[in-house]
Amino acid sequence: MLVNMTQLLSIAKENHFAVGAYNISNTELFRTAIEQCEADNAPAIIAVHPTEMDYAKDDFFAYVLQRVKNSKIPVVLHLDHGDTLENVTQAIHNGFSSVMIDGSLASWEENVDITKKTVELCHRIGVTVEGELGTIGQTGNHIKEHLQNGIYTQPEDAKRFVEETGVDTLAIGIGTAHGIYPSDVMPKIRIDILKDIMKAVDVPLVLHGGSSNPDEQIAAAVKTGISKVNISSDYKYAFFKKAREVLAEDEGWDPNNLFPVCIDEAKKVVHHKNELFGAVGNADLYKDVEPWRASFL
Repeated sequence: MLVNMTQLLSIAKENHFAVGAYNISNTELFRTAIEQCEADNAPAIIAVHPTEMDYAKDDFFAYVLQRVKNSKIPVVLHLDHGDTLENVTQAIHNGFSSVMIDGSLASWEENVDITKKTVELCHRIGVTVEGELGTIGQTGNHIKEHLQNGIYTQPEDAKRFVEETGVDTLAIGIGTAHGIYPSDVMPKIRIDILKDIMKAVDVPLVLHGGSSNPDEQIAAAVKTGISKVNISSDYKYAFFKKAREVLAEDEGWDPNNLFPVCIDEAKKVVHHKNELFGAVGNADLYKDVEPWRASFL
């Protein structure tokens, strides 16, 4: 069942669990996420970055959309880190029920401006909008500087940003970064800042950079009030690690021989994340929710 982010996260927020947002760009990764969430009877968010959308091509999402609509669990099809109105309109064209517009690297005025424009466009047709305030860093050469200096969202800024833009959900910076952390780096999620932000805003809060963090920190963030956790690197790492192992043994594999075991390995990660987020079994909470349709349809 296709739903939008407000439909999904309002129930998650009320019942104190989080929903995993799993980035996909091909059939195998999509199957991994949705099949495991169905097995867990857990709500799901299928997330697609603009580069992933460009790679997969628009026709692919006709299949994704139909598969989601036929699913027994509630699913949001979500644009992840859209950075232009062109990204957003392409996602709407492809049937996405939710978009993120990320102006976090721009000035305050520019971030508010593009986010507000996105909200005005999307709310006309019932598509929900996620904004971001406070940068979520990238792993790599700058990861230590990012985590040490702390590019955190200030509670008073979060309140003002939500009021000025009208976003439905807000991604906040509380100490995570995208990707897999180097072995000598230990991230620390600032639960104190999360609590202060929760006092300032009512919209569901989003944690980006959910991969490679200690389970106890993610669990604490969810228990405190995070409603959506983005996962990409962790489950893809498991998928491609298995692929490398299989290909090292036999280079002559067909996709139907190679990918099933890779999917199985990645599903283990998705299952673990669903358990960690407290989402397993909670698809039943959405039994009275109506499927989402864009208001122009």
